[in-house]
Amino acid sequence: MHFKKQVDELEPILSLLPEPFRSVILRMPDDARISLEEIRLRTNCPLELVVADRRWYLPGEAMPVFKREHAAEMLQKMSRYSLYTMEEELKRGYITIRGGHRIGLAGRVITEKGHVLRIRDVTFFNIRLAKQKIGTALPLIPFLYKKRRWVSTLIIGAPQTGKTTLLRDLARLISSGLPDRFIEAEKTGIVDERSEIAGCVDGIPQNDVGKRTDVLDACPKAEGMMMMIRSMSPEVLIVDEIGRKEDMEALFEALNAGVSVIATAHGFSLTQLRSRPSLAPLLEAHMFDRYIILSRTDFIKGSRMSVLDSLGQSIATEEGIWQ
Repeated sequence: MHFKKQVDELEPILSLLPEPFRSVILRMPDDARISLEEIRLRTNCPLELVVADRRWYLPGEAMPVFKREHAAEMLQKMSRYSLYTMEEELKRGYITIRGGHRIGLAGRVITEKGHVLRIRDVTFFNIRLAKQKIGTALPLIPFLYKKRRWVSTLIIGAPQTGKTTLLRDLARLISSGLPDRFIEAEKTGIVDERSEIAGCVDGIPQNDVGKRTDVLDACPKAEGMMMMIRSMSPEVLIVDEIGRKEDMEALFEALNAGVSVIATAHGFSLTQLRSRPSLAPLLEAHMFDRYIILSRTDFIKGSRMSVLDSLGQSIATEEGIWQ
């Protein structure tokens, strides 16, 4: 990738970073910058860069130390110099910026009656770079598109196996259609509780999620699924990281209403998910037609994908870069 194009794509992040951290990113070799996944900033600690799932350093140089004044500068830039406008983000612990990049926040938490009100002193930042990988879901079409409809599917995997990357590309494919395969574009609804799928900023997706997609951004999943079905009548519903009891109840309603659901869940296997009390009833009822299991192989090859039928029997495996 050309240097100028790389820098242009990183501009929303670079504009927030104080010196000398911005300088370090600009001095990275092209191949390392292309594979940059996270920029971690911790007060009174050196800058940490995660490249291809491994910590990376400038050869022969010490990483600059992130100071309290740097944290204050970043917060001012992120809030456009009006911290009160970030109250909701400070409660959730993250903010999505232009380009779909997500900044996780941590520090001193203020609570009331056991509920988080906000993070008062933000002293830790984790910038996760958005890297949409167009076409990663194409190999799944023969398994997920049956009898002229998308079947309900649960994508299972541990962190950083590429669940959200795959889910996002599926949303794009379903919403855009594939005329060359005689697959029509369908109305698609995304309930994006953590702003990771569409990466909305001011309600507008920063990622390509297709032409017939409606998004409920920063909305609790259970409530959002019912809102989406009632208000936008999707043919396919997309939701990330299910697991709570209320999520299951909403999923039962959606599936029984005839809506195809494609969701993700944290886990290493279908067997492990069946042992979780909140998920067990949904899985025992065989509400999903397909299960996709993603397992990390190594940082170069990416993840291994296995496709299972509704009974949990394997029907396909493939190696691919999903993360």
